[in-house]
Formats: sequence, structure tokens, C-alpha cells
Amino acid sequence: MDNQKTHILVCDDEIDVREMLQEYLSKRGYKVTAASGGEELRGILSVNTVDVIVMDINMPKEDGLSILRSLRPDDTTPVIMLTAAGDVIDRVIGLEMGADDYLGKPVDLRELEARIKAIHRRESINLKSTTGNTDGNGAPFGDFILDKEAAKLLAPDGSEVQLTAMEYSLLKVFAENRGRVLNRDQLLEQAHDRTWDPFDRSIDIRISRLRRKLEPNPEKPEIIRTVRGIGYLYDPK
Repeated sequence: MDNQKTHILVCDDEIDVREMLQEYLSKRGYKVTAASGGEELRGILSVNTVDVIVMDINMPKEDGLSILRSLRPDDTTPVIMLTAAGDVIDRVIGLEMGADDYLGKPVDLRELEARIKAIHRRESINLKSTTGNTDGNGAPFGDFILDKEAAKLLAPDGSEVQLTAMEYSLLKVFAENRGRVLNRDQLLEQAHDRTWDPFDRSIDIRISRLRRKLEPNPEKPEIIRTVRGIGYLYDPK
């Protein structure tokens, strides 16, 4: 990966953290822009193309979860949330809102770079699917269609449904494993990068988000079904 082509936006109210991340990532060849809060972040996004946002959750004026809520679903730029060590509730809420990953503070800089690379790699794979070999028919998810040629999920009226990179990757994995029960490890292996060590509920939360977008009744899913004690089954019928 050519790091110089990857633009990272770091948002943290602590100047020491911003400067540390900006210095480390810049030395690693990334283009890095820093913001001290939500207003500055939105201003940067309005005039710049950003590949990954690294954002603290606990900020005094406007917390990271509120900023993320304001971005989604219109802006699907991958977001890595920085959370207090062991704060699982913030991680769950962040994932439910559409965060792509999380990392506990104090930040391990090498691990942060690994997470950024994993997200960038997944995004690149998704984009390459526009020129890859496909049958051109797309995959049905109820009344929705996953168009792998265009790397989009299309609603019944033909409009595009906004997805995060991880949500698209999961749908693509299900489409490629029709009728096969997949456990959580298999889903992560095929949809993500194993440098990421998720907590137990991460896949469940993302599938719950997908069900809210796809299923007529998310409480009684028929498209992405739960196989108790094993995992999930994609059954478009």
C-alpha cells in the first residue's frame, strides 16, 4: 500500500494525542490532518477527501458518538473510535452507529497503523470488485440487490443503501456462501483482517444493523438467519 495516498483525519481534543498520532503517522508516509472537535472535523470533511477517521469518543464539547451519529449514514468514511480501556458499552454503541473499528487508550501506535491498513485493504478489495469477474446478476437480499459489479446495495426503488465498508464486506461474504452456515470466526476471516481482535459481540452488532436495513421484520429475520449455537445462514428464499 502506498501510504502517501492515504489521508487520515485524527480528531481528539487532547493536543498531545493529536500531535503524537500526527507525527507518527506522518513519518510512516500517511497524509494526516488533525481536528480538535466536531466542528473542525466537519469543516475538514467538507473540503477534503479523507480515507480513514481516527476519533476519540470522550471529548468535552461534542463527544465522538454524537459526531459519528451526525456523519452516518450519509458519510461512510471508515471510522476507528478511540475508547477508554475496557469500556465495552462505548464500543457497542459505536459499532451500532456504524463505526468500523475501535482501539483502546492509551493507543498502541503500531496497532493503530495495523487497523488503518486493514481498513484500507478492505476498502481496496471492495473497490476492485467493480472490475472483477462477476455474473452480473447481483445477489438478492429480500427485495434488495447486492450489486457486486458496482459494490453497492440497491433498494427496491433502485436507490443506493448506505453501507459501511464492513457491512458491505459481510454482505459480500454471505452472497458468496449462499446456503452455508458461517460461524463468527469464518465471517471475520473472510470479511475482515485477522490483525483485528474483535470482542464477542462485534459481528452480532453489525448483522443486527444489516437486518434493520434489509429485513421486513428485523426481530424475525428471514434473509440472514441465526443458527443457534453455530452462527449465521444467508437464505435469500
